[in-house]
Amino acid sequence: MSKIIKITLVAEKTALSKPSIYRLAKADKFPKPFKLVPGGSASGWYEHEVDDWIETRAINRST
Repeated sequence: MSKIIKITLVAEKTALSKPSIYRLAKADKFPKPFKLVPGGSASGWYEHEVDDWIETRAINRST
């Protein structure tokens, strides 16, 4: 089962600012958040998607 994380932890894991994370997600360059409750304001990310994004960046850093 995938763990859901909120923006504060996403920012900590990636060292990106919260606005940068949302901007990248909107541009399809970062995993998109999803609403935790339909119609609610809280959003979350699947931790494995964020971790995969970080790993991909690390692998591609030399290219």
